[in-house]
Amino acid sequence: MPPIPLKPQANIITIDVGGQLFQTTLQTLTQAGSNTLFSNLFNSFNPIQEPKTPFLDRDPELFSIILSLLRTGNLPSKAKAFELQDIVFEAKFYGLQHLLVQSQSNPAQFDPFNIEKSILLPLAGRDSPSAIAATPNGSVHVSHGSKITSFDWSLQRKTTTLTHFTAIDSLVSLSNNIVAAGATDFCGLQIIDLEMGFVRKSLNWENVTKSGSMVQAIGVSPDCLFTSFESSRRNSNSILVYDLHDGFRVVSEIGHNEIFGADLDSAIPSTKLNWIPSVNLLMASGSHSGPSGVTGNIKFWDVRSGNLVSEIKEKGDCFSDITVSDALSAVFKIGLNSGEVSYIDFRYIVSDGSWNCLGDSRKATSVKKEGIGCKIESHGNQVFCSKEGELELWSEVLMGSSRSGKEERIFKKNVLGRSKDVGGNRITSLGFGGNKMFVTRKDQQSVEVWQSSVRRS
Repeated sequence: MPPIPLKPQANIITIDVGGQLFQTTLQTLTQAGSNTLFSNLFNSFNPIQEPKTPFLDRDPELFSIILSLLRTGNLPSKAKAFELQDIVFEAKFYGLQHLLVQSQSNPAQFDPFNIEKSILLPLAGRDSPSAIAATPNGSVHVSHGSKITSFDWSLQRKTTTLTHFTAIDSLVSLSNNIVAAGATDFCGLQIIDLEMGFVRKSLNWENVTKSGSMVQAIGVSPDCLFTSFESSRRNSNSILVYDLHDGFRVVSEIGHNEIFGADLDSAIPSTKLNWIPSVNLLMASGSHSGPSGVTGNIKFWDVRSGNLVSEIKEKGDCFSDITVSDALSAVFKIGLNSGEVSYIDFRYIVSDGSWNCLGDSRKATSVKKEGIGCKIESHGNQVFCSKEGELELWSEVLMGSSRSGKEERIFKKNVLGRSKDVGGNRITSLGFGGNKMFVTRKDQQSVEVWQSSVRRS
């Protein structure tokens, strides 16, 4: 018996939602995955028989949003007209919350040139935020005083955890509900389960003097947790490397310094740790204010061997803040004196620290301390920095090779935000998660959420 031919429209299914008809394909329905309402429709579809039109007693306008999510993996622009909580409830009904989370945490939806302040996340109490840690799915953890307040990916659900710290200076997200937290005046690094509200593990550095170990900075890679410790007597410091997949076992110790006499270079603990995936190196930086001014160092460590690969010694216009962009293969700093942004290509680092100024290089000799309190962070192939209450975005303009045959790198500055977003209290921290940027300011008990906008004001 020959096979029964399928009808030309056998791949198309019609769904009646609240009296409005929608048509889609079986391939689109398979994007929902198993154990969802759409997978049930797919499994019940028989291309041989006359197809029936299933009826769903739901809001058709919200269904059109859900169907667009299935088709493209992203929410359509018209979703901005709806309350996010309504879309969340609808996605849960259809069993598509996993796709909704993925769409909201897609970094590709983050347009750095078209972001604006969208909402404020309020924090309980009188303490201002001291550190923020965003996650890849767009949720964020904020430390303020002795508390850590967490907002889920939709920013609709808020939980607060009380810690043992008086104040938290360093905070890194290890997963959606696990963070590493430390302070410069409280011994040990704590691994905290925010969902259960307890300390999973306390990690300490056993220094020679047997004194307490204070956390100066925390960094993370896919496999390791990095922690910069300083003894409570301020006479020794080190960086410990922990295995994230083996119960936080100590893998190695790098940059161990015991300070004797006036060895100021050894006395500088690392206060910022950045992992560089493309070269498998850890960038550790720190600065010190002494009689001759502010000096600092930027060191690049091979974590596997524990060897120092290269170092930049900072004098003159030392960094107020520093970051590294793996996408741009460069280290960026804000000069403490000048307040100007400069960079070094980390593929060709030399010890004299030959920085390339992106702004007015004449300010490099300034001693006005214009860079005090400025922050700088990289995200993708963009560099964000704060100047008091304003935000700047630096992006590379590709120009090709110069006449000398060397690659010419030119960066352009943009001021972010609408006119009503510009200014305000000094920005104290920047964080990035999914398609969101999080901003905190001095003396404010809230977190600003910046997201891409369909239109520019």
